[in-house]
Amino acid sequence: MARNAYRQRPTIFPWPPVLLVAAMITGLVLGHNAPFELAFPMARPLGIALVIAGLSIDVWAMAALRKARTTIWPNRSCSHLVVNGPFSYTRNPIYVSNVMLLLGAGLLLGNMWFAPLAIADAALTYFLAIRREENHLIAKFGYKYEAYCRAVRRWV
Repeated sequence: MARNAYRQRPTIFPWPPVLLVAAMITGLVLGHNAPFELAFPMARPLGIALVIAGLSIDVWAMAALRKARTTIWPNRSCSHLVVNGPFSYTRNPIYVSNVMLLLGAGLLLGNMWFAPLAIADAALTYFLAIRREENHLIAKFGYKYEAYCRAVRRWV
């Protein structure tokens, strides 16, 4: 995609939420049809903690984006570079929370399939969304975004 095209929007399809839902459904189907159980004493409490933490990060990130009056949709052009709130810890807090939600669901349900699906979700999100979003942000914000990238890690 040409640099000017990235200035308009990062991609035409909202990959991250679709990947998250697909991973959740796949994990449930695999867990039902080919059980790969995960059981240890603290699995459920740890799963609950990860799901709560993931949802909390999601809400916090969405509130920061809303406060900045920019989109939460990964396939739409942003209007402002958000570097505060959870974005001061990771450049992709919503994607980090997606991985946490998948791992938490696996622990909560005792379904080991969610672990490799969380890794697949992270990898696919990187290749289908993050790289394109980064190109969009560099085209739109230039040096400001480069400085932000030097200060804040992509994942954690």
